[in-house]
Amino acid sequence: MDIDDILASVDRGDVSTPESAGLDHQLLTRFWVAERGVSELLPWPGPLMERMMERVKRQIESIEDLAASSADPTTPTTHNPTLNLKLSILQTDLSRTQYLLRSLLRQRLSKLTKHSMHYLLLIASAPSNSLPQSTPSSQHQHQQPEDSIPDLTSVTDPSPLSPQEVSFLHAHQSLLAGHFGASFLSSFPPQLRRLDDNAGGTSMVQGPELREVVFVRCLVEEVMVVVPPGDGIEEEQFGTAMRMGDVWAVRWEGIRNAWVRGEVELL
Repeated sequence: MDIDDILASVDRGDVSTPESAGLDHQLLTRFWVAERGVSELLPWPGPLMERMMERVKRQIESIEDLAASSADPTTPTTHNPTLNLKLSILQTDLSRTQYLLRSLLRQRLSKLTKHSMHYLLLIASAPSNSLPQSTPSSQHQHQQPEDSIPDLTSVTDPSPLSPQEVSFLHAHQSLLAGHFGASFLSSFPPQLRRLDDNAGGTSMVQGPELREVVFVRCLVEEVMVVVPPGDGIEEEQFGTAMRMGDVWAVRWEGIRNAWVRGEVELL
């Protein structure tokens, strides 16, 4: 029996054909590599993750059924000599998929906890999310660190986060703000207790570094590397063009939009 046939036996239906299962695993691997390669949080691949979790669930059920069959004394294994081999292959494939999922989620949680306030403000300031504006700190006589956390109850588009990540992020930042307030911020003047303070032109909220260097491979005929404003450049410009198959080391901010369009992949 071919290994591909064994893995394909887990997938049934139009959505879970062997071709789509293999393609989804390739997409998951590429997204995992990209997530580990950049400092910012990439858009959550909702449909892909739903399909992968459904396959994991069905594969666990198949492994349990096979394990029960092999342990049943009334079922002679001589009628199915490949049962143990099939069970081993399915368990190995399941472990591989679970490793990718766990590593991906841990990487995203690490970025969320490192730049928690940045992503909260990013979601709250999105054009599709109409959230009530916070009152300036000067109008609060009893300003607390928790008051700087935006209310996300009316958020309709949590991109680039998933709904579960938004819930975790809000709870994490609320606990962190309460800890900071009880530890030392309560002794500060009210106008200095906000966690998103930007007095003096210096913001306390630090986001991910978008100018880091990444390695990318061009997947289309031509991709123009973008040179964003900064370092003496007033307007966005286009740099050298990448050709199909080229592998370059470029700044993430210059190739980010091309990655979103699927024109390059991170290595």
